[in-house]
Amino acid sequence: MTYEGPKALFTAWVSLISNLLLTLIKLIFGLIFHSTALIADGVHNGGDVIASVATIGSMKLSNHPADREHPYGHGKAEDISTAFISIILTAAALFLTYEAVKALLGPVSSVSIWAFGAALVSALWKWLLYIYTNQAANRYHSKSLQATAADHLADIYASIAAALGLGVSWVGNILHIPYTHYGDPVAGIVVSILILRIAVIMMVKATNVLMESSVDEKDQEKYREIFLSFPEVKNIDILRAREHGNAVLIDAQIRIPASYTIQEGDDLTEAIRSKMIHEYPDVEEVLIHINPWYEDQKLIEPESVPHLKNK
Repeated sequence: MTYEGPKALFTAWVSLISNLLLTLIKLIFGLIFHSTALIADGVHNGGDVIASVATIGSMKLSNHPADREHPYGHGKAEDISTAFISIILTAAALFLTYEAVKALLGPVSSVSIWAFGAALVSALWKWLLYIYTNQAANRYHSKSLQATAADHLADIYASIAAALGLGVSWVGNILHIPYTHYGDPVAGIVVSILILRIAVIMMVKATNVLMESSVDEKDQEKYREIFLSFPEVKNIDILRAREHGNAVLIDAQIRIPASYTIQEGDDLTEAIRSKMIHEYPDVEEVLIHINPWYEDQKLIEPESVPHLKNK
């Protein structure tokens, strides 16, 4: 594990404070200049504030050590947070769609250059936040920060669309170009679809982890190669790997020569475990069960695990 709690938590606090400030800026400018796009985007950012609070809480909880009630630790708290953020994004996408359709059908309103400027500042601010948070998520292997970075990316789309719509409407009002007032709501609908797509992807990933689904086959094959790099391992009966928060847990049943002593078997499993964790820092635990192997024994790997068949 390379997850660094305090540093990752600092990144989450930066996102929270930024979301608070952006929410205030958008709502104030939106209400003063009667901008539907900015008000909707401000409400969206208000949802981000709730998501940021959930992220900080889940990160603190996931850093708690294992206890009697949670012998595998609290790592899945971050996956729960990711699912929660995806729900917030879904609600925001639906709200933005509603506001965009209402603006599309409602009376035409004038657009201020200040509202346009606020949307541009928000897009730039969120772009910088996305780069900062995404780098931190990769560095600290934090799923909550990955979800927050995805949320920032969705906000960039929303702010750019708001700025584009406001800009088109503003220029159209000045030059008296017909139908340009539709730029804002049409852009809002497009952005809502993009945000909804990100939310669905995040929810699917979080649900897979919470449902104890296996890691993808490419990672399974990498783990398998580590086992087979030891000539003493004659066969892999079962190999399972699943995500647990920011960590990966591996369970395996292998066959080694029946003539090996208990001490030799223990030394071998410890060597495999050490090599696995050294090459893949996100692997937190490797449980290995040993079965005997005989020279004349014909082994058939279980069909219930088709990706483990010998090549």
